[in-house]
Amino acid sequence: MPPAVVLVTGVSRWLGGALAAELARDRFIERVIGVDTVPPSPEVLRRLGRTEFVRADIRNPLIGKVIATASVDTVVHMNISSTPAGSGGRGPMKELNVIGTMQLLAACQRAPSVRRFVLKSTSAVYGASSRDPAVFTEAMQARRVPSGGFAKDSLDIEGYVRSFARRRPDVGVAALRFTNFIGPRIDSLLTHFLRMPLVPTALGYDARVQLLHEDDALAVLAQATTGDFSGTVNVGGEGTLLLSQVIRRLGRLQVPLPSPTLGSVGRLTRRFGFVDYSPEQMRFLNFGRVVDTTVLRDEFGYTPLYTTAEALADYASTVPPVVPPDLVGSVTSRAQAVVDRVGATVASVGQRLRPVPAAPDLRAVRDA
Repeated sequence: MPPAVVLVTGVSRWLGGALAAELARDRFIERVIGVDTVPPSPEVLRRLGRTEFVRADIRNPLIGKVIATASVDTVVHMNISSTPAGSGGRGPMKELNVIGTMQLLAACQRAPSVRRFVLKSTSAVYGASSRDPAVFTEAMQARRVPSGGFAKDSLDIEGYVRSFARRRPDVGVAALRFTNFIGPRIDSLLTHFLRMPLVPTALGYDARVQLLHEDDALAVLAQATTGDFSGTVNVGGEGTLLLSQVIRRLGRLQVPLPSPTLGSVGRLTRRFGFVDYSPEQMRFLNFGRVVDTTVLRDEFGYTPLYTTAEALADYASTVPPVVPPDLVGSVTSRAQAVVDRVGATVASVGQRLRPVPAAPDLRAVRDA
């Protein structure tokens, strides 16, 4: 049975607004209510269609009145901040993420009309460390539990959502653990990082990166809202790339730095507003993270349209390269040719220097 009244938090951001607009086009949904602390931009507001925007703070208990008055039956929680700068500092960020989620869940628990809750979570709950498995499944936990920042907030939020599901077993709860978003329109930490002309990386590390195209993220959110899947699901594109490959394909210049220096660079970029990367996110750039998407395909019922490589290629079409790809390809081809020639030369020399078999000992033969 499709939802009748849907409430979406965080509609002033691109993905939240795109989801509200997508749901508003569904003629089976009677009302779509978009909630955020700041009004959407004129462009987002035009795209929202018949979505009813309500300027409200989920940290305020008044959010309960919005849910009760409108008889909301489906709540999609997307108002979770990943950067302190975007929330006014780490304190307000944690308050918005954790306290805001607690208030929203309390309002949902009191509202008998609510029968579905969808959480936009993140694969960052698995952490990032040298002891990580090759692939994380939904049943696994972080080998190194995130100690702070967005990843720690997301762990706490998922815990509160599981508690809510136990108190309200009549409510279907879906937690979507997304990998890093990328695409021409979405604005994220990773896209900011990859737009830098000189991309600092940790010397001696080359993280595995799994990406999800913004169109696939939107489709999964819409399906989770209107469908009946309950549980936790990893959401990511097929395949992986090394961070060095990502940087090269975008025509950026990689600058490997010792890890202590990289931490100082991270603090410097945060201070001047270039990239707001926390220590947890820096560890991700060292070790990377890959999730298993079997549940997404077999149980949730969705196969991403874009692989990791295809999602990156679509994003690359909107990012002017610092180093032209033709030049990168030319240099790579020349380097490969040199390696091939050196390898052929070494093989030829080795063939010539192969030791000649020793002549048989005639005396030993005669004695035998």
